[in-house]
Amino acid sequence: MNKMLILVVEDDSSVRNLITTTLKAHDYHFLTASTGEAAILEVSSHNPDVVLMDLGLPDMDGVEVIKKIRTWSNLPIIVISARSEDTDKIEALDEGADDYLTKPFSVEELLARLRVTQRRLSTMENPMTVSCVFVNGKLKLDYAAGCVYLGERELHLTPIEYKLLCLLAKNVGKVLTHTYITQKIWGSSWGHDIASLRVFMATLRKKIESEPDSPQYIQTHIGVGYRMLRVEENERRDGSSGYS
Repeated sequence: MNKMLILVVEDDSSVRNLITTTLKAHDYHFLTASTGEAAILEVSSHNPDVVLMDLGLPDMDGVEVIKKIRTWSNLPIIVISARSEDTDKIEALDEGADDYLTKPFSVEELLARLRVTQRRLSTMENPMTVSCVFVNGKLKLDYAAGCVYLGERELHLTPIEYKLLCLLAKNVGKVLTHTYITQKIWGSSWGHDIASLRVFMATLRKKIESEPDSPQYIQTHIGVGYRMLRVEENERRDGSSGYS
């Protein structure tokens, strides 16, 4: 695989050096920025493949940087932050982050997340021909187009939210364990992946459920995992499995 160009946005020199040394050792190309303004300039000037984004920047909050980048670019943004509260993670993900690592982090986990991102980018560049559409109630996934609809409204999902929804849809009615999901989505099952999974499920539910606290589509099995429910009253009249 060709190595990606990665922008490291981090004002702490020790953390920045750790990340860049790791990237260099694994033959990744990288740029660095220590402020939000510099990050925005680097993204607009060099169009990196991935951004590793700290949130506690000296001139502006990293979430604001994400919001500005999202006005013109959909490039993957992985947050690396000391903020560990679910509310902080949800805010960053809602504003357009694709993944979230909490400091202190394992460099092996960071590399694993980058490999997953690279595979996802490769898939986007060389899409497989998929003709089926999944329908469950008002929810529709068009795999060929990579689009999700709720009724007539197109939903804007992050890449990981989309992968989660596709994984659940392709296993509709089955309970998927936390370990199975994290392995499929991130290629690993690190200690805090379940916490990250919970955050992503919360943001996904906010987008597809009319009442997130009383979910219609995604059911939580406490301590086990998640299951996509079949919305019986809205099934296709032809009695098909939900694919067309």
